[in-house]
Amino acid sequence: MDSQENALNQGNPEEVKKVEETAQVEQVIPEEAAPKDEPVAEPVSAEEPQVEKSAPAEEPVAADEPAEEPKVEEPVAEEPAPAEEPVAEEERKVYTTKAEVLERLKEIAHGDETPIKDEVDLLKTVFYKLHKAERDEQLKEYLDKGGDPDQYVIHPDPDEETFKAEMVLIREKRNKAFQEQEKEKEENLQRKLSIIEKIKNMATSPEEANRSFQEFKKLQQEWKEIKAVPIERANELWRNYQHNVEQFYDLLKLNSEAREYDFKKNLELKTRLCEAAERLADEPDVISAFHQLQELHQQYRETGPVSKELREEVWSRFKAASTVVNKRHQQHFEELRSKEEDNLAKKTELCEKVEAIAQEENKGAADWERHTREIIALQAEWKTIGFAPQKMNVKIFERFRAACDDFFGRKTQFFRDMKSQFSANAEKKRALVEKAKELQDSTDWKSTSDKLIALQKEWKSIGMVPKKLGDQLWNDFIGACNKFFEARNAANAGTRNEERENLAKKRDVIARLKALADEGGEDMQEAVHELVSEYNAIGHVPFRDKDKVYKEFHDVLDKLYKEHNVSVNRRRLENFRSSLKSVVEKGASALDSERSRLMHRYETLKQEIQTYENNIGFLSVASKKGNSLIDEMNRKVDKLKDDLKLVYDKIKAIDEENKEKEADTTEEA
Repeated sequence: MDSQENALNQGNPEEVKKVEETAQVEQVIPEEAAPKDEPVAEPVSAEEPQVEKSAPAEEPVAADEPAEEPKVEEPVAEEPAPAEEPVAEEERKVYTTKAEVLERLKEIAHGDETPIKDEVDLLKTVFYKLHKAERDEQLKEYLDKGGDPDQYVIHPDPDEETFKAEMVLIREKRNKAFQEQEKEKEENLQRKLSIIEKIKNMATSPEEANRSFQEFKKLQQEWKEIKAVPIERANELWRNYQHNVEQFYDLLKLNSEAREYDFKKNLELKTRLCEAAERLADEPDVISAFHQLQELHQQYRETGPVSKELREEVWSRFKAASTVVNKRHQQHFEELRSKEEDNLAKKTELCEKVEAIAQEENKGAADWERHTREIIALQAEWKTIGFAPQKMNVKIFERFRAACDDFFGRKTQFFRDMKSQFSANAEKKRALVEKAKELQDSTDWKSTSDKLIALQKEWKSIGMVPKKLGDQLWNDFIGACNKFFEARNAANAGTRNEERENLAKKRDVIARLKALADEGGEDMQEAVHELVSEYNAIGHVPFRDKDKVYKEFHDVLDKLYKEHNVSVNRRRLENFRSSLKSVVEKGASALDSERSRLMHRYETLKQEIQTYENNIGFLSVASKKGNSLIDEMNRKVDKLKDDLKLVYDKIKAIDEENKEKEADTTEEA
């Protein structure tokens, strides 16, 4: 059995049992006059890390709280929103450049100070935030210059290599410091075990205790000067030490004056510790107050006993002050846990909103940009929400980030595809610009007009291109079109004037035809024939008036045909018979050619009449309301039949002329 086990075995058996049962759970402040089983705060080791205000580490059970009270778990530091780094705490220095980060890393790596984990983590986070921002800017500049994203190459960063090298040194330094610290704790443990063994040997008899009193005081002072020991041995070690100290005092035979002086001095020290503990109730920083209380507990343990009649009173006062601080500390973390649950609910709601947005259909760039603004607003709101419970903090963030990454990944692909489509559209529009420029100086007004109008329709069917390039291409295209149409309009200015004059002439002819229809007369047929010939000899009218004047002309002709029995065809046949003499003079071939032309015209008219008559039959069966259309088609059929009769008479006139010619030839023979 080692020296520690011997010390325990020599004490009260029940006390030893309690030490074994509570070695890892119960934390106590020993007091020579306090009840042996009184639970108090755990001694604070010198090497115990100081917990930041916003992230308390696991703390020992409060002095007056039951040992089974669950410990407060340390909240995990808040993760960043997508594509963002954790926000540094207010008291930390703000680094704005990689050079500043590297300078501080070199100070830590090559200086005498021991690296602090939180600061090193902050420097690492800030460096890679700046490093990422720099990479993003390089990529953006590459893309803005028209580079291909798939061909982009990331170049090594010398600063990153320097950063990694310094981090290796810092890790080695921290590891070395940790090893030295653990070694020192182990040495301190052995020294304290040795002190316990010496005190135990002094407490064998009253006489031995009296003789060893001065040495005992030196051992007590040496005990106080020894700092940290392994935390898992601290409770057991302290109980063993206190047990042997009490045994020594019980055996010690000092004169009452010296003993009373020692008690008085200890009472003054413990009273000041009670006052200091009571002042902690007004400390605004709950975490700081709790850590200060741990230091006061450590000092209370190291202070010697007071008179027996005051021990319970002093201890109760110190315990009551500790209870106030411990309850504030516990309440702080209960509120923190409640707030973390609220934060989890808020973050879950944000996840659902982002997921809903990510699932919505985006029909174009406007939808993508609108949804992007909505998600960025949700990311900003996420940053304002505190921690979620530790077991859910990482999971809820991963859910939020996954939805954001899915949306922005698909957005990137959409705009990459759109950029490719823009490029193809731009090439098509450049081709149309070149075609328009080739036609801009043409003087073939009709053909070129049709071609340019076709090019304009094709232009409208092509998709979008980037605005700046699109404006330039459009200006080039419309400039070429305008150049041609302006030249055409200038050339056709005289033609439009002539068309307006023709319109006036045709309306004059129509007015005279209407007058004939109203007046009648013996020479009406000859007058109508002359006016029709005059009308047909007039040139084009403006396009927008063409149909209207045509209808007016034929309406008045129809009226003349029906009401006055005017036959224009008779006059035409007579004119044809007169013209045959000139055709005969040209030779037989000219007469045959004219007959062939008329035969073709005859067959065509027969086909048209048949078509109209078929359509009239369909309309008569299918529609009861088509009378007006049927009447119009009947008029057309009548007109076509008149034309067919005229052509037939012309063919007959040619045949008669051929017979006469053959008869003359026979007589001559």
